[in-house]
Amino acid sequence: MSMTKKEQRLRRSRQTRVRIAQQGTVRLAVHRSNLHIYASIVSGDGTQVLASASTAEKEVREQLEGKGGNVTAATVIGKRIAEKAKAAGIEKVAFDRSGFAYHGRVKALAEAAREAGLQF
Repeated sequence: MSMTKKEQRLRRSRQTRVRIAQQGTVRLAVHRSNLHIYASIVSGDGTQVLASASTAEKEVREQLEGKGGNVTAATVIGKRIAEKAKAAGIEKVAFDRSGFAYHGRVKALAEAAREAGLQF
């Protein structure tokens, strides 16, 4: 039985989520679509989004002239989520790439967040 691309990605993400849940740490979840990239910081028990940033936000869209599906945009979001996390008093997170390959936009977001002082 073949799985769709989305099902394969979600299957890959499942184990990561289980592992992070066992640690009980705050996680930085990333989602990537063709047009946008989204990052949320989710509480250790997975019940609350503590901070979020995405290329769908109005001020970010204006800054990027609507191009949210590229590495430049991902870098902006990485910086932004790190700043919002710091404002919420979060320093350490577990990186949850949601089954996406650690490459391109996902990697750019992670590296930008690390540079802006988020630890993972």
